[in-house]
Amino acid sequence: MSTHQSTPGLVNWVGYLAITLLVTLPLAVLTVRSGAWQQGLLVYAISCLGAAVLLLLVALLMALPKFAPWRGALAKRAIFALPGALLLLSMLGGGNYPAIHDISTDTEDPPVFVAAPKQRGDGSNSLDIEPATLEAQKAAYTDLDTLVTPASIEDAFIRAKETSLALGWDIYHEDLSAGIIEAVDTTRIMGFQDDVVIRLRTNADGTLIDLRSVSRVGVSDLGANAARIRRFVEAFPG
Repeated sequence: MSTHQSTPGLVNWVGYLAITLLVTLPLAVLTVRSGAWQQGLLVYAISCLGAAVLLLLVALLMALPKFAPWRGALAKRAIFALPGALLLLSMLGGGNYPAIHDISTDTEDPPVFVAAPKQRGDGSNSLDIEPATLEAQKAAYTDLDTLVTPASIEDAFIRAKETSLALGWDIYHEDLSAGIIEAVDTTRIMGFQDDVVIRLRTNADGTLIDLRSVSRVGVSDLGANAARIRRFVEAFPG
């Protein structure tokens, strides 16, 4: 009797499901990038959760004496479910983030967008400043603060532009007289677009640089906007 003939159907179905869940991951990403981000994220979440559940099922089957001869076959098939399960673990272990998507270094007087409303489209999140969002940010991101540089506002403006471009942001508005730079940052995998406004002002200490980063879609940004601001601050030449 050949090994193929005697392989239980459940073992084969584990492989079929694992491959299906693996294939749906890039399909979900393509769906998000096409603009149907809600449907795409739903498929993405189901794929990751399904992969994790399938791995638990495989572990259960491998523990049963009945499937002892097929433990190797189950393990090989389960490999296709590993990417989704690992992605689920990364999402769950990524941190406890508030359900906000509008982050600023100045919560008392956040920078205001000028050109972004025309860039974002009708279905995008509002750019209105919400007091509840500011309070949630204060509690969650205590490290974000105004960047102060001794450089003149002209030099700081140039450095801010260079830093933005080095980070891969696409600048669509700049006005030195108003001390404003606006840009969009597109995430690599999902293609989400978040708008950033950089405001430059001067005082006795030099030039004050504040940033505000706002997601175009979604409720929680999972810390992406705060991380984007931190990358700018770290990359800005002193």
